[in-house]
Amino acid sequence: MTKVLDMRTIRYSNLFHRVTKIRSNHCFEYNNAIVFSVPRNLVSKAIGRDNKNLEILNKIIGKKIKIVAIPQGKEDIENFVAIITRPIKFKAIEIKGEDAIISAGAQSKASLIGKNRSRLMEMENILGQYFGIKKVLVK
Repeated sequence: MTKVLDMRTIRYSNLFHRVTKIRSNHCFEYNNAIVFSVPRNLVSKAIGRDNKNLEILNKIIGKKIKIVAIPQGKEDIENFVAIITRPIKFKAIEIKGEDAIISAGAQSKASLIGKNRSRLMEMENILGQYFGIKKVLVK
C-alpha cells in the first residue's frame, strides 16, 4: 500500500493519537468526513466509551469522524466500503482484476458518484491504496 502523506493528514493523525492514545498512520477524507483506520482489535478503544473520543475529535476538527478496521485483504472490501459510505447503501461489490464494480440503486448510485464524479474519484484513491484497485465503476 503506497500512501502519500500531506501536512493535514499528519496533523489529523497526531491529534487522533493524542485523543485516543492509538497510533493511526492511515487517515483519509471521504465525502467531507475524516476516516481513521486502526487495527481491528483497537476499534472500540479508538471510538471510546459512549463515543467520547469521536465527539472530542469531531469538536476539534469540525468534521464528521469515522473509525474503521484496517482491512486484512480483498475479502474485507465490502464491509470497509459500507462503513466509509454509510449512510449510503449499496447492493454488492464485485472485484474483476483491478476493477471494482459497485451495484447500487438509482439514488445511492448518484450519491456514490457525487457531483463531477468527486466521490467516485475519492473512492478510487482509497481502494487503490488499500486493495490495489485501479478503477471503480458504479452500476
